[in-house]
Amino acid sequence: MLLTGNLKSLLPQALRRIIRCNRLSISNTSGMAEGYKQANVVILHKSLADDFEKFCHANKGPLPLLYRSKPGDWKCPSLSSDSDIRTDCLQYRLYEYGVCTGSLKSLKQYAEQLKDMVTFYLGCSFSFEKALQNAGIPVRNVEQKCNVSMYKTAVPCYSISTFCCNLVVTMRPIPANKLEATVLATSELEESHGAPVHMGNPGLLGIQDLSKPDYGDPVHLHPGDIPVFWACGVTGVEAIISCRSPLAFTHFPGCMFVTDLKNDDITVRSSREVPQVHCISQNPLHYSIVSAEAAQKIKTLESLIGIDPGDRGIIHLHRQDELLKSCLSISHARSVLITTGFPTHFTYEPPEENDGPPGAFAIAAMLQALEKDVAIVTDQRAMNLNRKIMEEAVQLGILKIPIPLLSYQKESTDSALMFLCENGNCGRPRFDHLIAIERAGMAADGNYYNARKVNIKHLVDPIDELFLAAKTIPGVTTTGVGDGGNELGMGKVKDAVKKYIKNGDVIACDVEADFTIVAVNQLQLQQE
Repeated sequence: MLLTGNLKSLLPQALRRIIRCNRLSISNTSGMAEGYKQANVVILHKSLADDFEKFCHANKGPLPLLYRSKPGDWKCPSLSSDSDIRTDCLQYRLYEYGVCTGSLKSLKQYAEQLKDMVTFYLGCSFSFEKALQNAGIPVRNVEQKCNVSMYKTAVPCYSISTFCCNLVVTMRPIPANKLEATVLATSELEESHGAPVHMGNPGLLGIQDLSKPDYGDPVHLHPGDIPVFWACGVTGVEAIISCRSPLAFTHFPGCMFVTDLKNDDITVRSSREVPQVHCISQNPLHYSIVSAEAAQKIKTLESLIGIDPGDRGIIHLHRQDELLKSCLSISHARSVLITTGFPTHFTYEPPEENDGPPGAFAIAAMLQALEKDVAIVTDQRAMNLNRKIMEEAVQLGILKIPIPLLSYQKESTDSALMFLCENGNCGRPRFDHLIAIERAGMAADGNYYNARKVNIKHLVDPIDELFLAAKTIPGVTTTGVGDGGNELGMGKVKDAVKKYIKNGDVIACDVEADFTIVAVNQLQLQQE
């Protein structure tokens, strides 16, 4: 007999009993026992249990640990009163030496082996679907009566011992005007993976085709929907595959263990803590999340660095929220390339101004503290200067370790791509974000000018080409920081430079960055 009534309103105990009796024809538990937490399941030998628990703690996003059993214990009293993990999932998968060798309805035939095995119960995104619906957000996989889409990504998890794999994510299409509500509805539910890890183009995660999920079913987007991705507990399956354990079991993706625990109510937060969603790129489409409090601090800083006591016309170059969007974009980057160098003191060695290099190394120190890979590229003539600054920064503890100092010369038409990408392959960029701070930028006539219209092209290497090439590499973004309009990246505001900045019609940089930040060095202005 197949029972197919309204399963949404069933209590977990009743649903588990029905599953235990193998009386359901459904293929997944999405939408079942609404309001109660569901769990991913990983069962492995006790000799691997401690390392797997460490792996879970190191990767809390995809693997929020709800409960770890003792060896041979198929109950989980803190999650349910009468459960039996050998029978209470709709379906299981059997793994032998990292290979899935079968699907099972019950694990009772492995009772002897289970005596030496430990069960891990991990949070599941099905648990927050009711919270989304309560917020007026459609859940397309529930509407379409199918399993959620799950994808392997190119994003590595933190490895522990033999557990080494990439992140797996779920995808739910969300209307663009519901993105902030979606983040608000899920961000506090950390045991159900919390806020999304990505919103927008799937290619930025290494996902090539949404119609071909690695697990689950394809879920169709409606017009105006944005693909939104959450960390997924099926990452645990990939971890089991990676460790090549002689014997392991997991739930069948989408066939979760339903607990007796109700989803936590979302805490009412102050307005400053409410998350905001900002579009930081249109091509490829990419949204990011920031708290209202953090966003306001960045906007205040943006106003301060844009003050122009010298009345040079800098205020007309300001573009609102560029600093915020740049910060968000950099937060997603794993590897950042910084460039600086604007020769002004021609009779000195080296012929540099004083604010670019310190600013570049300050940014490098911040990125290094955030455990991002960072390198600096500058003119060949300025390598010794930057090396000395770096050595002292390491001695003073500003930098943890030395960072690569690079130079760039054009040797062929594809030199820039070869520099930015492995073997010139746009699918394998070495850097996710490029930052130019107080770096001489190429004007429309191909020359480089200081504020007095002096051509300094002979002192400048063609690093602009890296910013031009970056525009052809999906997912690589750029930031330009300057205070006169002749700096690399300021091409985005060149019309304003020509109109409001002295000599702007000649000196205006023609090379655009994705984000243009006006930052005036107040000390320099006082000296001038």
